[in-house]
Amino acid sequence: MQILPGASSYFDAIRDILEQIASTQDAAIDAAASAVVRTIEADGLVYLFGTGHSHMMAEEGHYRAGGLGAVCPILSSGLMLHESAAASTAIERTPGVGPAVLSRYQLTPDDTLFIFSNSGVNAAPVETALAAKALGVTLVAVASLDYAKATPAKVDGRKLTDIADIVIDNKGVPGDSLVQVGESGLRTGPASTVTGAFILNAVLTEAIWRLAASGRTPPIYISANMSGAMDHNEALVNRFRSRNPHL
Repeated sequence: MQILPGASSYFDAIRDILEQIASTQDAAIDAAASAVVRTIEADGLVYLFGTGHSHMMAEEGHYRAGGLGAVCPILSSGLMLHESAAASTAIERTPGVGPAVLSRYQLTPDDTLFIFSNSGVNAAPVETALAAKALGVTLVAVASLDYAKATPAKVDGRKLTDIADIVIDNKGVPGDSLVQVGESGLRTGPASTVTGAFILNAVLTEAIWRLAASGRTPPIYISANMSGAMDHNEALVNRFRSRNPHL
């Protein structure tokens, strides 16, 4: 068998971090799943927001096989990476951007908002969190507590983890990358995308499980390649399109 030292180091590091999340974040995941269940029962929406690479978590939960139809991503091209990665880094640090993006969506106190931000200190996630809290939304932060502790606050001395109702620690390290590259001092093997998707899908799966156990039929999309998927998914799209501008 070929030895893959770099890949093996990453496999081991990711396995360890996922085990840490599973063994230490059960109370926070429980609370987040309860918030999602309350939102679904109230016919609210579960909103997902992140900037930079964290925006992928918003897309991860949106319109996918096995996913909740009541999930709505909060997306803005300037905060993503496909138009200009350098510009997105500057924009997410610009005051006022987060609330302006949030204003496109009709959040209510029945809704739950997940904000994914590894450090949780930049203007966009922090100001978005403050704006959502002012609307009475239940706020869930997914962040690295160690990274947040190592990074100074940039908005009125507050960080995302100070504002959220529920904080799920992704157990990441400052700088995100897990694997040392020889003696160079450089690191590779980022963790936050893997851990973010793991946490999000764990929360949503738990919420869906609870909804089903209570006798409700969870609004779940079916893979488009499965029999009967077209009519099933079309009904969900019609149900949520008026409140989700990305359907």
